[in-house]
Amino acid sequence: MNIGFIGLGVMGRPMAEHLIKAGHRLRLASRSGVPAGMADGEVVNCATAAEAARDADIIITMVPDTPDVEAVLFGPAGVVEAAKPGSIVVDMSSISPLASKQFAARLGERGIGCLDAPVSGGEVGAKAGSLTIMVGGPADLFEKVKPLFELMGRNINRVGEHGAGQTTKVANQIIVALTIEAVSEALVFASRAGADPARVREALLGGFANSRVLEVHGERMIKRDFAPGFRVELHQKDLNLALENARLMGVSLPATALARSLFSACESHGGGRDDHSSMVRALELLANHEIGSSPAEDTAA
Repeated sequence: MNIGFIGLGVMGRPMAEHLIKAGHRLRLASRSGVPAGMADGEVVNCATAAEAARDADIIITMVPDTPDVEAVLFGPAGVVEAAKPGSIVVDMSSISPLASKQFAARLGERGIGCLDAPVSGGEVGAKAGSLTIMVGGPADLFEKVKPLFELMGRNINRVGEHGAGQTTKVANQIIVALTIEAVSEALVFASRAGADPARVREALLGGFANSRVLEVHGERMIKRDFAPGFRVELHQKDLNLALENARLMGVSLPATALARSLFSACESHGGGRDDHSSMVRALELLANHEIGSSPAEDTAA
């Protein structure tokens, strides 16, 4: 296929590289420029989103937030200036579900199809081609694009019409954030009580409390390894989307609001670009106790 790919950051670059390796012809555009080394194969380096969209059958966007998607699609030198009728825009960013529906309608007025297809799995999943991809939009468009999704991910599901993919991603981010909060609380509690948090985590991995977050992020918390991963500031953005959309729908998300406030505490202490597992630091501040220190050490301090 002829593919326009817009957004070549931490996630976008390896996703595009999987498509290139599979033999597809890509026109690449990125706000920060196309990275060196991506010019191999059938690749065209483009200066604008419009240039990347020209003659493309599929146009994939992978940019940070809702305003970025709107600018790439409808702004000056945006996708709609050059995309041909019958082409399909696949937005793989994580944005507002309500805005995603509006963007799909605006594209449809120009004869351009649209799928919202946000991903989960982080940089590791993007590099491994093992992302979870949550897709909203018409079934016939999903079937056309599915072979591309299969190059970038393993768990691929069409969950409904326009906006359903973004809704699923927001739900995912709520669950992940609250699980990180629960694991953080548990390990701070165990450590403050004088137990070895590493041994507590090992014991919990064999029980009903086990989770991927406890396995991966619990270890990060204990080892104090907060190199991203998935940054606090990005997860904070996703929780803002959850709470903004919940307000418009009249839905209360009290635990999500708590998780957002804990991420805000991390950001206010300069940790916005740390891994989201560093939420534990906010709870440690409240407890005046860092995981791994002993109650006796706290008293002496």
